[in-house]
Amino acid sequence: MKTLPLFNWLKERGTGVLLHPTCFPGDQGVGTLDHSARLFIDFLEKSGMTHWQVCPLGPTGFGDSPYQTFSAFAGNPYLIDLKQLVGIGILTDSDLEPFRFMPGSRTDFGLLYQTKWTVLQKAFQTFQGEGSKSPLNKEFNSFRTKQAKWLKPFGLFMALKENFEGRSWLEWPKAFRSFGSLSDNDLEPETLRLAESHEFFQFLFFKQWSELKQYANGKGIQIIGDIPIFVSLDSVDVWCNPEYFQVDKKTGKPKAMAGCPPDYFAKDGQFWGNPLYDWKAMKADGYSWWIDRFESSFQLYDVVRIDHFRGFDAYWSIPAKAKTAAKGKWVKGPGLAVFKAIKDKLPKAKIIAEDLGHITSEVFDLLADTGLPGMAVLQFAFGGSNDNFYLPHNLKENSIIYPGTHDNDTSISWYETSGDVIQDHVRRYYDVDGQNVGWDFIRSCYRSVSKLAVIPLQDLMNLDSSARMNEPGKALGNWQWRYQTWQLEALMNESSDYLASLAKLYGR
Repeated sequence: MKTLPLFNWLKERGTGVLLHPTCFPGDQGVGTLDHSARLFIDFLEKSGMTHWQVCPLGPTGFGDSPYQTFSAFAGNPYLIDLKQLVGIGILTDSDLEPFRFMPGSRTDFGLLYQTKWTVLQKAFQTFQGEGSKSPLNKEFNSFRTKQAKWLKPFGLFMALKENFEGRSWLEWPKAFRSFGSLSDNDLEPETLRLAESHEFFQFLFFKQWSELKQYANGKGIQIIGDIPIFVSLDSVDVWCNPEYFQVDKKTGKPKAMAGCPPDYFAKDGQFWGNPLYDWKAMKADGYSWWIDRFESSFQLYDVVRIDHFRGFDAYWSIPAKAKTAAKGKWVKGPGLAVFKAIKDKLPKAKIIAEDLGHITSEVFDLLADTGLPGMAVLQFAFGGSNDNFYLPHNLKENSIIYPGTHDNDTSISWYETSGDVIQDHVRRYYDVDGQNVGWDFIRSCYRSVSKLAVIPLQDLMNLDSSARMNEPGKALGNWQWRYQTWQLEALMNESSDYLASLAKLYGR
């Protein structure tokens, strides 16, 4: 007799918007957790939406990708709203002056790096100077105690990275390459101060995010978070826990790397550069690292999307010295065992499986056994035969449908560059003239049987490829797009009522 799936949480129909917080408008060089974030949530409520989906919120490094972060547990201090720090007296208005000269329509991460850390350090110095008199002191101490398991190593990692000019921990002096062998007695007072400052920045991020999440939840909006299956090699996760990864235990250098084979996005495959897990070691302690990761994620989000779910069935293993990802091979992953461990600890967990890419029958079986909803992307549906499982007539209820994701071009630019065969298929399938494909896709998502429909904000705004968020395989220039306040206000005025009517019409 076939057993019931582990998870079965997606019961109601709903809609949402995909938007990373760095895309919010404002005069701080990057989107922050400020009034613009709340205005966006107001737009979701007015439009009859139920969800807001974000990309990973971790601290980013070179390339600025939220899928390559220094920690699987920490938040990105770039998102901290500095105006709130002015409001509580640890910054002044003049401290924000340099940000007002930064671009408003795109994020200049290089300029942000040079500016924001200096201002955040000044805020920490003011906080330190106030000592026990600071109204934040009690909250900060409580946060440090509650989050100590990941927070203390993270603070030290970031402090040492700063001391060693931003280099990867693999290039640090030998005495510092092993977290397990370090103690506070081995560290200079200034290093410990730096480490505490990074703990403070995490406190500020989590405090502001928690308040924003409460605001969203109060308006009936659930937040969908995103966790990459793999972590960055240059991360506190690998530095602290080399036993969980396929790395040389003495040098820390990877034996093999993660990626994906040649596909729609890259003819030579994608060489992600992430270390692979030692699944035997993780199994030996009951997948505790993964349970900790999900528990931490559910402090930030109501729903968690696992990026590259198929890696739990089999992952693409690329020899560390390979020139391209095409030289890799599929290696069997842990399968259902990880999800059983998560289910035992977090029985009400709401998880989405990103099941795009090279999907086999074994991956479909694992998805069915977990009961997790998978994803469907309309941009992958056209140009082939009528059995393409992304075509709306082939979809399953237990799924989330998107016109495109953060990795896709905007829908109108995708259509314009797709060629005659795909364009003809789109027009015939929807019985349209192709003049307004962005909204044709949006309406298709609302009509579909998929329980949840998530629309990139760029498509709602009918924007072209200048608003594209990420182009896979392109090392630089991604993740920079930001909208302007007037664009959201126009969308609220012109389309919110229509979107709410669609939601009502199609039971969302």
